[in-house]
Formats: sequence, structure tokens, C-alpha cells
Amino acid sequence: MFRLAQLWRTTTVRLTALFIAIFVIFAVVLLGLITWQTSIQLQRQQTDAIDREAVQFKRLDSDGGFRATIIAVQRLASQPGPGIYYLADPAGQLIVGNVTDLPPEVLAEPGTYSFNYSKPRLFDDPDGEADDPTPQRQGYAMVRSDKLPSGLILVVGRDVVERRGFTAIVLQWFAVGAGGILLFSLVAGVLTAVRVLRRIDTISSTSNKIMSGNLSERVPVTRRNDEFDALATNLNLMLDRIEKLMQGMKEVTDNVAHDLKTPLTRLRNQAESALRDGQGEETRKQALETTIEESDKLIKTFNALLMIARAEAGTPSGALSEIDLSAVVTDVAELYGPLAEDEGLTIETDIAEGIRINGNRELLGQALVNLIENALKYYEPEAGKAGRIAVSLKRDGSKVRIEVADNGPGIAAEDRGRVIERFVRLEKSRTEPGSGLGLSLVAAVAQLHKGELRLEDNAPGVRAVVELPG
Repeated sequence: MFRLAQLWRTTTVRLTALFIAIFVIFAVVLLGLITWQTSIQLQRQQTDAIDREAVQFKRLDSDGGFRATIIAVQRLASQPGPGIYYLADPAGQLIVGNVTDLPPEVLAEPGTYSFNYSKPRLFDDPDGEADDPTPQRQGYAMVRSDKLPSGLILVVGRDVVERRGFTAIVLQWFAVGAGGILLFSLVAGVLTAVRVLRRIDTISSTSNKIMSGNLSERVPVTRRNDEFDALATNLNLMLDRIEKLMQGMKEVTDNVAHDLKTPLTRLRNQAESALRDGQGEETRKQALETTIEESDKLIKTFNALLMIARAEAGTPSGALSEIDLSAVVTDVAELYGPLAEDEGLTIETDIAEGIRINGNRELLGQALVNLIENALKYYEPEAGKAGRIAVSLKRDGSKVRIEVADNGPGIAAEDRGRVIERFVRLEKSRTEPGSGLGLSLVAAVAQLHKGELRLEDNAPGVRAVVELPG
């Protein structure tokens, strides 16, 4: 019963039931109209036939006399069929005919009448009278009564039982057809609803497993390519995104707990040391300056984490709008030109003009700043080798490519995918200031703009490529 209640609550079953009801009502009305019109047409045909025979008998009686009329009525009355014939004298006494009794009003007043009557079976089956225990057959007649010119009373009509039988057969087969349609529709509706419920149960079961903590579960996708497969595909994409965000949140939490523990401990120790008795003013001042410096680093780290979170969530600080990317890249490269010269490097630019995209100017600028700062920070000068950083912007088909390449020590191939993760710092960069969030922010900004970040070998050095839709 619970399963049946579930089936009834499904939209498929309810729509099927509504369709069945509408179809059955329409079929009943349509077939009823057809049956009614057919019955009227048959009745009209019988009435016209009766009228024609009555007119012919009147003409025959007028031209040939009552003897010719009696012979004609007797001949037609002796033939089997639905015809009803009764010829009586002016007093109403039967002369010839195939019915034995008529209502008195039929003989008393000319007109059209309908009534039940008894008809000898010999008129329907001349060879079966001796063996038939019921010599009379009951019927329902529609007749016309007239007075002939000779004074005789003529009653001509038709037995309408066959017509009623035809109507009954039509209604009977209509009931069979409507019942079959109803049964077939119910079976089809139930099978369809069961199939729909099975697919929905699969989605619900997967959802329950996911809610229990198994984020790796996915909704099965069949090969039917129907609307449920489209829904399952979209749900799986959403689950992939949620799992990635949850994994990122877990990594951030773990990394924050691990990487921020040391600076916070240093802050506490510095403050505790400054508060000890006997410490001079200079020591306390130095402790406060160190505290401010460490606090600035922490604030910078948290700002970077916040910016990454906003970018990955698709909610940047400013709405996406059409920007001149060529101007953004040019401004950042010019800004870091003097700083690069102080470090003994040169920044070379190859920036195509007039490249405009739909993006966030602040985040794209910050991503480029991070790439250039990484190139400056980790460059190791070598004797006889001029350091350089190449910044380029160009259009590649339907894509736009921002590249920042250096000729420094580079990154090993096995580490290029790992350094994009949050708080990941290679051993040789541990001595440099930073939090390990720079490339993570660049990757998040690229993802926000439906692009990607790739680290490639520049032989020597590393080439950072940010590819965005153009």
C-alpha cells in the first residue's frame, strides 16, 4: 500500500490518470454522438422507406383497385424481413398482413405510431413453424397508418429491434474498447512511474550515502541520454565541485593550523619576553616592532586566503566586466621594472595591444603580480649570466595567453603540480619570506575566469602560463 501511495504521488501517474480521464470522456462523448447520429440516420431511412411504400400503395389502390392492393400487401407480408404490413377493412378487420394485433388507435386515426407487437414466426421463417414451440415473435414497431382511396385501412412499418440491436452492439464494443484503453493506460502509467521511481530512488540513495559522509559517491549515468542522465551528469559535476571545495577547505584548515602555529608562537614569546621584569625600553620596542612585523605577515596570509576563497567560490570583490587586459599587463610590468633592475634583472615585454576580455581587473592584476614576484624572489644570480623575466600577452585562437618566464633555476617536473597547492613551499624556498599561497591565488583567479594555470619548462627556468577564454 505504501508503494502504491508512492506511485500515486508521482507526477507521471497523476498526469497519466488525467490523460486517461480526458481521453475516456472524449471517447465516450464522441462515440455517443456517433451512435446517436447513426440511430437518427437509420430511423430517418426507415421513416423514408415507410413513407415511400405508403405513397406507392395509395397510387396502386387508386389505379388498380383494392384487389391489386390486397395482392401487393399479401406478397410483401409473406417475405421475411423487418417489414410490417396490415391491411384491414373499414371496420378494422384484418384482410392480409404479417401482424396479428394492433393498438386500436392505429386503426382509428391515420398517423405515425410506435408500439410493441406480436408477429407470427412463419413470416420470418416459413419452414420453421412446425418445430418452433413459440409461434409468435415479440417486436417493437414503427408504423404509418393511412386510409386508402378504396376505404381500406393500410398500416405499413418496420421492426426497429434490429436497429436497437445495432446500437447495443456499438455500445458493447465501445465499453470493451474503453475498458481496454483504461487498463492499458493504467499498466503503462504504473510501469512508467515505477521506472521513474527507480531512477529517483537511485539518486536518493546516492544522496543518502553522500550525506553520511561518503563524498566520493556519484549518481549512476545510463546510456539512454535522457533527462535523468542530464540531471545525473549535472549533479555529479556539482558533487565534484563540492568535494573539491571540501577537500580544499580541509587542506586550508590543516595548513593554517600547521603553518600559522609557528608565527603565533613567536608572537607570544616576543610579547612574553618584553613583559619580563628588568627588560629595557629598547628591548620592549624591538619586541613590539617584531610583533607588528609578524602580525603584518599573518594579515597578508589571511588576506591571500580570503582572496583565494572568493575566487574559488566565484564571488570576486568586484563584478566581472569588460577590461583592457593589455593595459593591465603593461601597468604591472612597468611597475616592477625598476624593482627588477635593483635585483639585477630585466623585464622584457611582448604585449599585444587591444586585447579586451570579460574579467576582474583587481584579481588578474594580483595574479600577474604574484607571478612576477615569484620570478624575482627565487632567481639565483650566476656569474656571466644576465637574469631576465619575459612578460607576454597574446591571442591564440579563441584563447588569451599571459606568460611570465624566467631563466632561473626552475621547478622540477614532479613538483610543478604540487606547488600550486596552498601553503606548499619547496625546500630551497623555505629560507625566503612567504606563505606558499601565491601560485594558489593565481590558479584560483584563472579558474574563476574559466581558464587554467600551467607551469612549463623554460630551459632554463620556468614558464608560468595563464590561459583565459578570449
